[in-house]
Amino acid sequence: MSSIIKVDTIQDQDGNNIINENADNITIGASGDTITIPSGATLANNGTATGFFEGIAWQSVVTASTLTTVAGRGYPINTTSNACTVTLPSSASTGDQIQIVDYAGTFATNNITLTSSLNIEGGTLNKILTTNREGVTITYVDATQGWVATSGVNSGDQALDPIQYSADFLVIAGGGGGGYDQGGGGGAGGYRASYNNETSGGGGSSETALNFNPGIVYTVTVGAGGTGINGVPNPAGEGSDSSISGSDITTITSIGGGRGGNYNTPSFPASTGGSGGGGQGGSPAGYAGAAGTANQGFAGGSATGSVSTGTGGGGAGAVGVNSSTGTPGAGGNGVASTITGSSVTRGGGGGSMTAVTPYGASSGGTGGGGDGSINTGANGNPGTANTGGGGGGIWNPPSPYISGSGGSGVVILRVPTTRYSGTTTGSPTVTTDGTDTIMTFNSSGSYTG
Repeated sequence: MSSIIKVDTIQDQDGNNIINENADNITIGASGDTITIPSGATLANNGTATGFFEGIAWQSVVTASTLTTVAGRGYPINTTSNACTVTLPSSASTGDQIQIVDYAGTFATNNITLTSSLNIEGGTLNKILTTNREGVTITYVDATQGWVATSGVNSGDQALDPIQYSADFLVIAGGGGGGYDQGGGGGAGGYRASYNNETSGGGGSSETALNFNPGIVYTVTVGAGGTGINGVPNPAGEGSDSSISGSDITTITSIGGGRGGNYNTPSFPASTGGSGGGGQGGSPAGYAGAAGTANQGFAGGSATGSVSTGTGGGGAGAVGVNSSTGTPGAGGNGVASTITGSSVTRGGGGGSMTAVTPYGASSGGTGGGGDGSINTGANGNPGTANTGGGGGGIWNPPSPYISGSGGSGVVILRVPTTRYSGTTTGSPTVTTDGTDTIMTFNSSGSYTG
């Protein structure tokens, strides 16, 4: 059975107070005294003591890729060879602290990711340390804010940076309208892609995925297709641009498709675009197709023999086909992408037609290009909506019949499902594929990271 001895004061052999109780305050030791803790004993700070109890216990250098921290400890972390995911304590009291320092000056190359089942700076998202020679003190304040940075060195404006995540994209602009009266096919809208090393338009290589930050609004613009034209001296419409923009990224813009040229109308030739419009028939010779945009689409075809035969509009994946006497050129083919989880081809150029007997029309390129048409009692064939396909050319239709309009564009974003915020405007179609969430914008809107 243990005994309890109650005293007000304990003095050393020199008469100095070692423990002194006064007005409910206990002073341990006198100024200049040293208190020795016997071997095997532990003097612990249970969360409320101050003074010499209050130190951070520094640990050995950490080189592992993962670390689970304990309150009251400091960790020099060496990320020379690898990044490190640091898990903060899942149970904490107000005032608990952890310190982290960049041991080798390599946090910018191999980041520190901070994660916790408790909030970090008022939210549930992870944070990162990204600055060389950064050191930070992280303190638990309450259940609402959780762990917050209370001091730091070399940490810039924000010690705990929001953690970025990768966002793949497919951005296709609106296709161009087809020309009239042996008119050329409209060019497909510009085509830019980053997913799974798939090619961009015009034979361009896959682009680098975007890095999104939480809380940033990313604006999505979906371009309309160019208008068709009837038998009056006016040009068909060019497609409108599509884009993704945000305050922390370089804007991704795809150029609208070029219009198809009008017969024997030098002032309204095929125009350049994401993919170029097809050249029109003419007298005494046909006209050349227009150029596409590098890494977005190909040129339209050129009329090489007949004065009355149009050519195909350029596609994202191929040049529009040239015409020969009596044989109209088909639209250039589009490009396939699996960004939504299944393979879909988009960005086909518009087809054309011939007024040379026995007459005939050519097909639009695969991926939404509109077929050419010679029927004087019907409209031209439009590009398919949300593919950026070019509109088909038509043979001299009387009013009110018009050549094919271009198909509208589309913008698709693919992000990790664990990072998808669910905050959008513009009503995109939202699906999942594996561990990713896909947003398909058929009209303009936004996504908040």
